[in-house]
Parts: sequence; structure tokens; C-alpha cells
Amino acid sequence: MDICCMSAIIAFVFFTFFLLRLFTTFISARNEKKLKKLNAVEFGKSNSTWLIIAHTLYYAATMIEGFGKGAFFTDRVSYVGLVVYIFSIVALYYVIYSIRHVWTVKLFIAPKNYHAINSNFLFKYIRHPNYFLNIIPELIGMALLFHAWFTLTIGLPLYLIPLTIRILQEEKVMKEHFETY
Repeated sequence: MDICCMSAIIAFVFFTFFLLRLFTTFISARNEKKLKKLNAVEFGKSNSTWLIIAHTLYYAATMIEGFGKGAFFTDRVSYVGLVVYIFSIVALYYVIYSIRHVWTVKLFIAPKNYHAINSNFLFKYIRHPNYFLNIIPELIGMALLFHAWFTLTIGLPLYLIPLTIRILQEEKVMKEHFETY
């Protein structure tokens, strides 16, 4: 298979998984709407906004840097990036499937009869799988795929600031609201 054809295939696979990632925003919005009807309480609202901005800017910076360099997805680094990115999207969908109706990109706590602690093996052994198996690998995979070294070395540490704040907020809120957490 020639390089041009491989490049097109990899780009198609990436954009397919990108669309799957984009679809999760609709899942989040639908769940948020339901949670608000149940009088769920949102925590860390301003940090959620910063995370959304950081995620959008990271994606944009990665693609701009990559396309500016002429990233044509034809080497092992891009292949590894694509595999890491696909892994992260699969992990995201598993997390969404596992916590279903309470999964959002924001931090909501619903009434206890609706919101329970998930104790399946993933949540039992990996604290915050959405962050550590989805978001961080997703960002790393994107940077590798597009050879966006500047975005990876500058953007990822900057992204980790609101992400760390989110994790600390989530830990505090979960401990306050769930005895078994």
C-alpha cells in the first residue's frame, strides 16, 4: 500500500474516532439535562469551563501544529499515537457505559437514589479512569499522531492544571456525599 493511501486510511480512522469523541458531548449534555431535572448539584463550575476550553484549545493546537508541519500519518510515531488515541476513546466509552446516566464532562452529584458509587473492577482498581485512561492518553495520542511536540510539552502540562483541580474537587465532593467512597 502506498504512503498516500495509508495516510488517507489513518486520517479516516482518526476522524471517525474524533466524531465518536464529539458524540460524547451530546451524551454529556443529555445526561446533564436529566441530572438538573433531578436537582443534581454542580460543583467546580468555573473549573469545568476551563477544562472545556483547555480541551478545545489542545485539540486545535495539536491539529494546527501537525498540519503546519505536514503531518501525513505515515510513520511509527503516528501509528502509536493513533493506537493510543483509539485506546482512550474505547476507555471513554467503557466509562460512559459503566456510569451511564451520571456521566458528564461536568461535576454533578445527583440525589443518592439516582447516583451510586460504581464498584466494577475498573473503578475499583483505577481511581478516576475517565482521566487516567481516557483524557491523558487521548491528549498524548493526539500529539503523537500529529507530531505536535510543542503542544505536548507545553499544552499538556498546562492542561494538567485544571485537570488536577478537577480530580481534587471530585475527590472532596465524592467523600462528602458518599460514605463508601
